[in-house]
Amino acid sequence: MGRPRSLTEGNIFSSLIRFAVPVLFTLFLQALYGGVDLLVVGQFAQTADVSGVATGSMLLQTVTMVVTGLSMGITILVGERIGRREPEDAGRAIGGGICLFACFAVLLTAVLVGGAEVLARLMHAPEHAFHQTVLYIRLCGAGSLFIVAYNVLGSIFRGIGDSRTPLLTVAIACVINIFGDLLLVAGFHMGAAGAALATVAAQTVSVLVSLFLIRLRRRSLPFHRDIIGSERRLGTPVALQELLVGTSFLLIQAIVNSFGVAASAGVGVAEKVCVFIMLVPSAYMQSMSAFVAQNMGAGNPIRAKKALTYGILTYVAAG
Repeated sequence: MGRPRSLTEGNIFSSLIRFAVPVLFTLFLQALYGGVDLLVVGQFAQTADVSGVATGSMLLQTVTMVVTGLSMGITILVGERIGRREPEDAGRAIGGGICLFACFAVLLTAVLVGGAEVLARLMHAPEHAFHQTVLYIRLCGAGSLFIVAYNVLGSIFRGIGDSRTPLLTVAIACVINIFGDLLLVAGFHMGAAGAALATVAAQTVSVLVSLFLIRLRRRSLPFHRDIIGSERRLGTPVALQELLVGTSFLLIQAIVNSFGVAASAGVGVAEKVCVFIMLVPSAYMQSMSAFVAQNMGAGNPIRAKKALTYGILTYVAAG
């Protein structure tokens, strides 16, 4: 496990960059193995499978964006308490976040598994790819617990100042997903279903590795209504922002789906490329939340504001 880094000391620019770069690589690997799904399915399955994965993964990507945005509440609350040198309170914030997202994962599972056909209809999935789309949504939905946990644990690590452990776990997930795609899609010719199973299996292993590394104590997991309320209030605005962005992509995909399987598959592949363009702002959003939270918790708003300035300048340069 990467050693938690205090973001309240040392050179602001170098601390911010050392923290943000692993976050960027983590998001890159996440986007990479999402693209690999389409690459392998495109090479070894039918166009209908590509369309099914494209439509289904766009929906799951939006769900993931919302989960990531909502989990920013955990990052901020944990970061503040780490900045105050209050590890016990940070543990309670982690426990509250896990309780909140466990409930969310159960609800998400019910919606995606039970409503897969309705969601595919709303997305105007082409008739020739309808079965593949429903199957992909349903299988990924059955693994919602691990998809949610996968992103929540990453937010916890960032809150305590550790951006390297999520990079390690996502690298493991990436390798497993690639081999899973090759085995299930290329080897067993399972198409969209194989891609979905490979994704869920990869994220399951990543969650198990993260849990082993974080070594959560049972006493840190009680239900704290006030903490959960704070995390929800902090994360909801970011989650709504991500939902609006994701909805715009879903609408585009739904419109193009009505043109047929080939158009649906083509736009799905192109939108995967757009995901890579969004990596830099996403990495800065996640990095700045932890950096600012720790410094505000330490009672150092001047350092937090300077970090924001550096973040804006480097982000514009990257853009």
